[in-house]
Amino acid sequence: MSSAALGQVTPPAAAPDTTHKFENPAGVPAVVKKPWYRGKLVKATIVPAVLIGYGAYTFNGGGFYTNQQANRDIHRLFPTYRTHLDNVLIFAPYAELGLVALAGVESRNDRLNTLLVIGKSELIMLASVYAVKALTREERPDGSDNLSFPSGHTAQAFLAASIVHNEFRDKSQWYGIGAYTIATGVGALRMINTKHWQSDVVAGAGFGILSAHLAYLSHRNRWGRKPRILNGTSWTPTVYPGGGMGLGMTWHPTN
Repeated sequence: MSSAALGQVTPPAAAPDTTHKFENPAGVPAVVKKPWYRGKLVKATIVPAVLIGYGAYTFNGGGFYTNQQANRDIHRLFPTYRTHLDNVLIFAPYAELGLVALAGVESRNDRLNTLLVIGKSELIMLASVYAVKALTREERPDGSDNLSFPSGHTAQAFLAASIVHNEFRDKSQWYGIGAYTIATGVGALRMINTKHWQSDVVAGAGFGILSAHLAYLSHRNRWGRKPRILNGTSWTPTVYPGGGMGLGMTWHPTN
């Protein structure tokens, strides 16, 4: 016997739910936003922040191991040793960068963009270091002037070491280890030469690393990409009235 004969009525089909149909039509998993503490900026600044923070903590005789105690212990080990080697070694990581590139090891960025990052890093480092020197006015251990904090030599050496590490870390970590070893030697020599306190050297390392990291984070033309202003640009030969020849440019802005 049919259902109609029993008096049963078939319910109408439910209308399709269209309220969410445009939310994820392809079924692609939603992008999960990383916590703030796992962001690039935090990763780039955590180590420099610790170094600069320790330098500030021990600045002007503070901390559990004071500048004066460190200076005393260093000159017990090196009572008479003095050298100008620190003035040369500050650029040794850059020499390593050039030699490794000439040896055929491919860097992370092409040469042009590496130079741009270096230039930007140097500007950030010089501006920040000398601004802090002018504000703190700390006297050097040898009393030569009041521009001790932070150490510019150490900042320069660690900046260059950070460039080497970033450019070749995908090839081998040893390139960066070698560069940072040289930079650490520069900091040690600045204290041995009685030119800087421990706080100056540790903070200088932080400023150097931070400058390089900020330059990489703010660099938008990496890995050989053309500048955005040149995207969508085309050139075509053009014949002008009167028989003159030229080159026409068409530019379409890109997002």
